[in-house]
Amino acid sequence: MAPNTVVVTLEKPENISLIDVNKSIFQEKQKVASTKQLIWVLALKLQRILSSIPWAFVSSWAVFKSIKKRISQSNEEDPRYRGRLYIFIKAFLAISLIALVIEIFAYFKKWDLRMVNPWEVENLVQWCYMSWLNFRVDYVAPFIAGISKFCIVLFMIQSLDRLVQCLGCFWIKWKKLKPVIEDEPFDVEDSSSFPMVLVQIPMCNEKEVYEQSIAAACELDWPKDRFLVQILDDSDDELLQNLIRDEVMSWREKGVNIVYRHRFIRTGYKAGNLKSAMACDYVKNYEFVAIFDADFQPNPDYLKLTIPHFKGNPDIGLVQARWSFVNKDENLLSRLQNINLCFHFEVEQQVNGVFLNFFGFNGTAGVWRIKALEDSGGWLERTTVEDMDIAVRAHLHGWKFVFLNDVRVLCELPESYEAYKKQQHRWHSGPMQLFRLCLPAILTSKISAWKKANLIFLFFLLRKLILPFYSFTLFCIILPLTMFIPEAELPAWVICYVPITMSILNILPAPKSFPFLMPYLLFENTMSVTKFNAMVSGLFQLGSSYEWVVTKKTGRASESDLLSLAERESKTMNEEKIQRRLSESGLEMLGKLNEQKRPVVKKKNKIYRKELALAFLLLTAAARSLLSAHGIHFYYLLFQGLSFLVVGLDLIGEQVS
Repeated sequence: MAPNTVVVTLEKPENISLIDVNKSIFQEKQKVASTKQLIWVLALKLQRILSSIPWAFVSSWAVFKSIKKRISQSNEEDPRYRGRLYIFIKAFLAISLIALVIEIFAYFKKWDLRMVNPWEVENLVQWCYMSWLNFRVDYVAPFIAGISKFCIVLFMIQSLDRLVQCLGCFWIKWKKLKPVIEDEPFDVEDSSSFPMVLVQIPMCNEKEVYEQSIAAACELDWPKDRFLVQILDDSDDELLQNLIRDEVMSWREKGVNIVYRHRFIRTGYKAGNLKSAMACDYVKNYEFVAIFDADFQPNPDYLKLTIPHFKGNPDIGLVQARWSFVNKDENLLSRLQNINLCFHFEVEQQVNGVFLNFFGFNGTAGVWRIKALEDSGGWLERTTVEDMDIAVRAHLHGWKFVFLNDVRVLCELPESYEAYKKQQHRWHSGPMQLFRLCLPAILTSKISAWKKANLIFLFFLLRKLILPFYSFTLFCIILPLTMFIPEAELPAWVICYVPITMSILNILPAPKSFPFLMPYLLFENTMSVTKFNAMVSGLFQLGSSYEWVVTKKTGRASESDLLSLAERESKTMNEEKIQRRLSESGLEMLGKLNEQKRPVVKKKNKIYRKELALAFLLLTAAARSLLSAHGIHFYYLLFQGLSFLVVGLDLIGEQVS
């Protein structure tokens, strides 16, 4: 008999065919094989799951050790962490932890004492818990509900303002509205038809970017005898001063009108620097002044795109260009900044420029009519936002502003959280300083009532004070507090639908950044701590409001910058005398650098205790919301807490020295 044959004995062979027998045997074999395959597949998946457990444990333990080491190595005596806001957050966190322990205990004991008669409680612990519930309902919940309603009203007003601005931007795009040059352009063959322009580059210890900024200013396409470049150096490093002075000399030998100015006493920071430069006698020969920070690199046609807007419009005092970022895709922090600043220029600046002829001067990449500066009182050293100060005073004197969204100037974004935080602190404390100083002048000025209302309620209060106030109070304090006081719970549309809608509007000017929508929303709420602290310090004239820290630069260059640099070097290849002088000077400076032998400072992360305290507070509230199955509230608190944790451990952006 063949080895593969099967003998089948049938009781009633007339009721079944041979085909049916073979079919049933085949199905039985297939069923057995399928069962074995399924078992093997399940066994393999189980093995993969079990093998991933040790890996997850080891990774989690490594992260925990890294966090513990970073916290232990942080500077405990840093005076920045002794503020009252940090003490308040720590106390609030401690109370929340105690409340969470009590709530967990009550949850597992299945206490529901709201409907129980006080005389029926079993022990003192239950009586205390019931007393807390009654006190919470009668006193705490109404107070928290009142504050939350007030913050919600502010939130909706600010959201409405943002929506109106976005509608204005859509109207500009639909109608294709933009500033136009009404008068005839300048005669290219007659250089005397071009107005005299002063180009100023204020800098302070900008060793990474001084060369490229000076080169960009010297290569502006404008008659050489009709513009002067002022290098306004406030550096306190003598070697860096010599390097900048040497760079200026090299461009002067190439035929560029350029001067180097250095102040021995750096009073007034940037405002004092610009004020000192405008006091020079030769400034009276110039009609316009273009200002560029040290990391800004204007295109050669910048002056030809901006100066003609003044021609035939004697009431225009400022023409502002838009910023374009070389390193916007460098890391997550730079991507999130790009979203924020794209909305600022595309929506805020453009809408205000078209419909109001007024916006805040950005401090750089703008051209001023010198007469407008003098008429407005010139640069003042009273705040850390001298650009906003001069813009408000010029607006009060009737000068109009023009914003050019199509003219872009390359610059850098802060790549470390430390640099970005210091920049944001100055940007949010300065406006509150200025508001205190300018309010009497605004009220007594001769501008229309509508312009006064716009300055006070929209420009200052709504966008500079109310925004950081409700962002911090509503989403970082009240929301976690309502998890322990459910009677004052915030509705889902406040913490989910409206913020997401506003974030979508914010991200529309940078559509390529749409995948970063949720990180952007979480990061903006995380930055509310810094902005709120800065707003309070500026409003009440605290010491930190006068702090001025130059934003750290990296000196990154785009591909176009590298190509232009190569072109410049090829053009000057035959200038042997200049090249020889530069080489000798460069070797001399390099020798001095080597002689100093400065120790190399390793880059490291920092610890931000306010952000860490809020991270643990939000995660504690998330644990409490999990007991109550709040859904959206839990997910928001969880991810927002993790966002604060990432920022608090300085895991976003580049490391700092």
